[in-house]
Parts: sequence; C-alpha cells; structure tokens
Amino acid sequence: MSNSAQATPLDYPHADQLPAPGSVMEVAPGVLWLRMGLPFALDHINLWLLRDQLPHPTQTGVTQEGWTVVDCGIDNEATREAWLKIEKEHLQGLPILRVLVTHMHPDHMGLAHWLCERWQAPLWMSTGEYQSAVMAQSGVSNFGGEPTMRFYAVHGWNKTEDLLQIKARVGYYPSMVPQVPQAYVRLMADDTVSIGGQHWRCISGFGHSPEHMALYNAQSQILISGDMLLPSISTNVSVYAQEPQGNALQLFLDSLTKMQNLPDSTLVLPSHGRPFKGAARRIAQLRAHHDERLSELLQACTAQALSAHEALPVLFKRPLNVHQTTFAMGESVAHLHMLWLGGQLRRELGADGIYRFSRTQS
Repeated sequence: MSNSAQATPLDYPHADQLPAPGSVMEVAPGVLWLRMGLPFALDHINLWLLRDQLPHPTQTGVTQEGWTVVDCGIDNEATREAWLKIEKEHLQGLPILRVLVTHMHPDHMGLAHWLCERWQAPLWMSTGEYQSAVMAQSGVSNFGGEPTMRFYAVHGWNKTEDLLQIKARVGYYPSMVPQVPQAYVRLMADDTVSIGGQHWRCISGFGHSPEHMALYNAQSQILISGDMLLPSISTNVSVYAQEPQGNALQLFLDSLTKMQNLPDSTLVLPSHGRPFKGAARRIAQLRAHHDERLSELLQACTAQALSAHEALPVLFKRPLNVHQTTFAMGESVAHLHMLWLGGQLRRELGADGIYRFSRTQS
C-alpha cells in the first residue's frame, strides 16, 4: 500500500480518539470499533462488533441476543489476549453469534477459526475468499513458494538470494492463519444481511482480493469498507502467480464505482486508519493517484521497454526491502497490465525470459 495525497480533506468524526488494544469505542449505536496490532509496517487492523440478534440455533421461536464480529485479526498470542479482554469487559455477557470476514488476507481471517470454535458461531464470507483462504492455508499461496518465485523472475526480479527468500515464504499465510473453518455461509454481491434488525447490503469488490465484501447500511448510513476504501493509503492492488494475466487495477477501479454515489454523510469504517466521511472524495483521490502513476509509467515505457522490476522506481520513490518488494512487484505488474490490456503498451518476452513493456505506436 502506498501513500496518496489528499487534495480535499476528509472528515474524521473521531479524529482524536483511538480504542486501545483490548478496548472498544462506539462509533454508532450498536457498532463498536476494535483495533488490534499487527507485526508489520502496517501496524494495526480495525475490527467491528455489531450488536445483533438471531434465531436460537436449537430453540424454535426463540431469539438469541449477541454480537456479529466483522474481521478477526491474525492468529497470535497478543490478538487472542486482546479478544479475551474484549470478551470479559465489553461483550456484556452476550455471545458472538457469527463471524463475518470481508476477505481472506491474514489480518482479517487469521483468528476466524478460533472465534468460530470458541462460540460455536458460523463463518460468513464470499466463496471466492473462502476457497482462496483454504488454498493459501494449505500452502497453495500467492504469498510465496515456487510458482511465486517463477512469476517474479519472469517479470525481472531474478536476484538469487531474493528469490530464495520468496520461495521460503510458502508458510507465510499458514503462520498467521493456522486453520480455516470447515464450513461457511456464503455472501454474494447485493445480498442483504440482517444485523440487529437493520439491513446491510453486500458490495463486492475485486482487485485487492478475489471477492471482497463490504457492507452498507443505508438506514444508518454506515459503510464497513474493509480494505477496498482506506482514508490515507491506497489499497494494495496486485497481479499474482495464480492469475498471471490478471487486470487487477482495472477490476479495483471498476469496483470503486459501486461506492462513489453513497451519501457524503456516510460514515466509512475502514480496516486501516480512522473512520471518515467523504467516500466520493476519497474515491476521486484514489482515481487521481492511480491516473498519475499510470501516466508516469506510460511515459517511462515510451523512453525504453521496462520490466515490472525495472519499473519499480517509477512507482515507488523510496527504498524497498524484500518484504515490501513482494507487494510492490504485484502492484507494478497490475499497473503495467492495465496499460497493456488497454492497448497502450505492448508486452514482449525477451531472450532472457523476462517480460518487458513498451509503448505502442500511435
């Protein structure tokens, strides 16, 4: 994820407030904000507790009061301890009734199995995300291993010591998502999920992950945006080894269209950063950010043919370590592919086995 300039400031209703790990903050009636730590540069994830009521699983005609969890944090000792503190101090003696996961990335999915087992609560997520989580947890992953190593190499990142590190990352996802629940309830685009007597519409998103689901409550004007709409950084949008000719950036930008006509007063609850208002403004900023990067990349490929690895300094103005380069490479390929599949660049495989992109003749 990269920083994106904000020409028009967003509105932050809770600008000076943050929930400490193991505590909660109410951001709307029946909507609690949790913030869990992460062991990377992106050092936190926002999770949400929604007051809920569902039919009792064994008693006909009886309604059970409790909570719906949206996203979980990674599976590590600190996150489990934070959840136990939440349980003791903030659940008001009520159970977790279901666990809803926006997408399969480790910071969202990691503790789903633990919460589902602890509370005998079902997992709700889209099929694309669930199946991708199962594959990644079993070692078929976009985060490391032999296929990822070959994918990066064909796009110009072929330094032996770096590739060996990438190959060794085959266990990266399972280290934070040690299990995936064996069953789930399927979420689909435009489904309506009743939570606490209010209707939340599923808004599908693509490009960041296989079939991301955001949730919009028109009655309360609240959007749980997951990673599709963040206030101060641009979501990582990558092409991966499993879909080597993907057009992830086009999919991502098309997905934003589904959110850009929400009322300006909508409270956006993102997975990273602070809750904000001004979804259309933020989407305009993101479009401008990617337009600028695409323009710079097109200009660079006019001067000479570039591989995705050679294009990294065009897109990223700072030094990158190996971990950061894995994400940056995916983004570089995504930007090049949008221009290539849009007819502005051509792609050629060189004698050295590396794809390079150059501007088409107009």
